[in-house]
Amino acid sequence: MPIVTPGKRPGARLQKSKVFGKKGGFGKKKSGYSSLNLTPMVDMFTIIVIYLLQNFSTDGDILFMSKDIQLPSITSKLQLERAPCVSVSAESISVDGARVVDVQDLTRDETWNVPALEEAMREKRRNIEQSAQLLGGKPFPGIVNVQADKAVKFQILKKVMFACNQAGFSNINFAGMQVSAPGAAPKTASNP
Repeated sequence: MPIVTPGKRPGARLQKSKVFGKKGGFGKKKSGYSSLNLTPMVDMFTIIVIYLLQNFSTDGDILFMSKDIQLPSITSKLQLERAPCVSVSAESISVDGARVVDVQDLTRDETWNVPALEEAMREKRRNIEQSAQLLGGKPFPGIVNVQADKAVKFQILKKVMFACNQAGFSNINFAGMQVSAPGAAPKTASNP
């Protein structure tokens, strides 16, 4: 800020007026300095910080809710670990959001084998094992999270579980909507 001689001066708002401003406001250069209202800015940043802290989750998003999957109701809640997610809807089966196979193809065949899903899960296992080797982490835990629509037949779920087990994912967790008591309406969309 430049040094100015002391004396009576009009405020920042009145300097632009023709009566109180210098030279009537004509031919005057605009200054490169602008004043900031710090109080509203600090208030705004405080609100943003509080909002972000309230919405922060140390667990992260384990499952992403799909609009075509309605999860079954559950009463107990366990903490899920980060693992590949197999989503089973009425139309398709996907692994981590990537569509793998249609459910129509599984209902025609009576065998338990689902080669496309099994190959996708083997690829996930290879990726997990390679990242564990690079980071020097734990051995492969074999955990998979299954997010299935409550209207899907158990025959389809059995084929999904068989394919996951064949690929080395023997620890299968199912997701559901948590309710407070048996028969009560769903409270929140919880992960397990």
